[in-house]
Amino acid sequence: MGLLTFSLNLTLDGCVDHQEGIADDETHAFFTRLMDEGGAMLWGRVTYEMMESYWPAVARGDEKAPPAIREWAVKLEAKPKYVVSATRKDYSWANSYHIAGDLRDGVQTLKDATPDGVLLGSGKLATELDRLDLIDEYQLLVHPRIAGHGPTLYQSGLPGTRQLELLSAEPLRNGAVAMHYRRAR
Repeated sequence: MGLLTFSLNLTLDGCVDHQEGIADDETHAFFTRLMDEGGAMLWGRVTYEMMESYWPAVARGDEKAPPAIREWAVKLEAKPKYVVSATRKDYSWANSYHIAGDLRDGVQTLKDATPDGVLLGSGKLATELDRLDLIDEYQLLVHPRIAGHGPTLYQSGLPGTRQLELLSAEPLRNGAVAMHYRRAR
């Protein structure tokens, strides 16, 4: 069984707006490494549609992009991408699959079938999966910014405090810190 690892950019005040992070080669290298290490991506519909609206065009070369960004896009194109959605059933982006039915069963089945692990990149979906005790690890990239607005991480709340064990903290040259935690059991 593979691990479910939640990974996201966030500011010091917990903002997870994708426009607030530092988008440079170092940040993209961090997320490319995480994607390379995992066996699949997992998103909610909103995150999937945001990604789908840009990254396939970069992978095809329809959008100008630096080499590190294009490398990310090409790897993302090839990676299995699973989507949790109650409203959307059809996915034309290469290697995209719908998780239907019971959320706990669907995600547990995906974890069981993916020994290299699943990388979760949606904040709202992470809240639901954390409520179901399905997240094993957290790889958060904390940016040296205070956004002063939301959305924020776990803004809709959890039933209780999650105890985490620090596995590593690595500062990046751009001032962000890569924090790797495991769920304390």
